[in-house]
Amino acid sequence: PRAGLECLRRAMHSTKSKHQNFQARKYERPGLKQDEIEEIKEAFDLFDTDQSGEIDLKELKAAMQSLGYESKNDTIFTMLAELDKDGNSSLNFEEFLDLMSGKEGKDEKDTKEEIDKIFRLFDVDDHGKIVIKDVVRVCKELGERMTQEDITEIVRRACQDESKMEITPEDFYMVMTKKTFP
Repeated sequence: PRAGLECLRRAMHSTKSKHQNFQARKYERPGLKQDEIEEIKEAFDLFDTDQSGEIDLKELKAAMQSLGYESKNDTIFTMLAELDKDGNSSLNFEEFLDLMSGKEGKDEKDTKEEIDKIFRLFDVDDHGKIVIKDVVRVCKELGERMTQEDITEIVRRACQDESKMEITPEDFYMVMTKKTFP
């Protein structure tokens, strides 16, 4: 047991020394405390397995799989493309922090644009609406096991006009920005 404790102490010390030159203050933004930024940095470092300072496609895929998502390459590639602000096919800490901190520091226009991008991931046929088959496809891509009844219920609750069973961009935006789901 003492050897195990010593090994743990050494591992913690090496992790601490790795973070000593990290300046959380540099990344401060409204609604995000320094200790939260440091926690996000620790998560970033776990995903950045080659310690390059960026999370690439392979690392993002491994991270998603470790979280239980059985994503196909194209889904992960699309996710990365949506999140990657500088277009270098990887996420740096700033981009990862934006993702993890959610809406903090963003205006409503940015949020609407991001929700529209997510809408388009469902609406691959570009019909301007999400139907049950679109939700089924996304659930399969993400490895979510949901019954047809559950998916139908999600669509029913999300759409304004239950007779059509279609989620419009406006319906989708309302659902995505609500704190509770009816």
